[in-house]
Amino acid sequence: MLKVRRETLKHSLKFVLSLALSSCALLAIPANAAPPVAVKKSTVNSLDVRIEQLVEVLKGTTPAKEYFDESFLNAVPEAQVKAITEGLIKQYGRPLRVLNIDRKSPQSAVLKVEFEKAIGTININVAAAAPYKVNGLRIASIAAKDDSKSKIDADFAALPGKAGYIVERLNDAGNGQIIAARSANDQFAIGSTFKLYILAELASQVDARELSWGDVVPLSQRSFSSSATSKWPKDSPATLQTLALQMISVSDNSATDTLLHTLGRSAVERKLALVGHSAPDKMLPFLSTVEAFAMKSPANADLRANFLKASEKEQRKIIETQQPRLGLAQVDERSFAGGPAFIETLEWFASPSDIANLMNHIRKSRSDRMLQIMAVNPGIPDADAAKWNYVGYKGGSEAGVISMSFLLQSKAGAWYVVSGSWNNPVKEVDQGAFVALMTRLVQTAQ
Repeated sequence: MLKVRRETLKHSLKFVLSLALSSCALLAIPANAAPPVAVKKSTVNSLDVRIEQLVEVLKGTTPAKEYFDESFLNAVPEAQVKAITEGLIKQYGRPLRVLNIDRKSPQSAVLKVEFEKAIGTININVAAAAPYKVNGLRIASIAAKDDSKSKIDADFAALPGKAGYIVERLNDAGNGQIIAARSANDQFAIGSTFKLYILAELASQVDARELSWGDVVPLSQRSFSSSATSKWPKDSPATLQTLALQMISVSDNSATDTLLHTLGRSAVERKLALVGHSAPDKMLPFLSTVEAFAMKSPANADLRANFLKASEKEQRKIIETQQPRLGLAQVDERSFAGGPAFIETLEWFASPSDIANLMNHIRKSRSDRMLQIMAVNPGIPDADAAKWNYVGYKGGSEAGVISMSFLLQSKAGAWYVVSGSWNNPVKEVDQGAFVALMTRLVQTAQ
């Protein structure tokens, strides 16, 4: 999934539904798996057998091909199952036992499974026909045993490179209550999380009646790793709302660059200071995704060297005059195959506190459309999201970078932000470990 770090300069997340699939341990039920139906009594016994075998499967001692049916393994191959179970053990310790079985039908149940360090909620479904193999297994959520903010903080401190986070209860005065934090005022590369600044500026221009969510513009900009729009014909018409949905929910880069072009680079740059970015100069000039990708390409080594030593004014001139070298044709996938690439210089930067300010700005804007867009991909398992009245999310990642940020409303109506970033300029970050940490922060935020 991180072949090129398509995950944030592009993705966020859907930041990472595939990433969350392997790292948060979500084994998805294949789309073609049959729904639970009432079957003869022998299937009930088969469900019991498969439940009894589950712990050994999670340990990796029972081969996946003996447990899962063909439809499941077509969607989640054996190698991926192995990677997921190994990741679970690394993060949560060995699986120990099934604590509880909540039967939903003769073929399906919701299980509570104990690991050494956590309790997992797992949905299981067996096939209706012999040999009654498992055709659906999904880890809905995992909660660390006796978790606490101090334990989470210690785990953040142990991450190689640098990492920081903030958990803050928001208020209208802009001086919210910080519940937990580490290096919250330090600047981090944030990958695709920067797209929230573009979304906020779009909502502001709509509020000022300069634009409308329904305005139609051509998909005029092309960028690398644009999952949603990669096969769209050039200049395909799309509403601003459609582009915003693609930008936030699946982190589409062509949609992002088209919105940046439509709104104006200078308008988005002004938004940084307006919402309380503590070091806006680190984000200036505000690069499009394709400009950042192209600048990192080996063929542009001379251009990159000149850009990095130039003043901001000179950098703007370079961007303006060198557009032919900063397009999609100049992006080289090999730039992202050798580990972190210029993440301390050619990136988008913000501190966890900066993102908290941005989230509070978004909340206070009272833009229902913007909140709806941010809620399409919640970034955490449904079971965890269901504990909140609202979950808005954006994240981003590339080699050496991962960032996740949540805007949350409790059932009682209080608003929170949970934001964290981890950078390592010399080595890949463990994205699964970070997803687990951020999920724990969300679980303990209230």
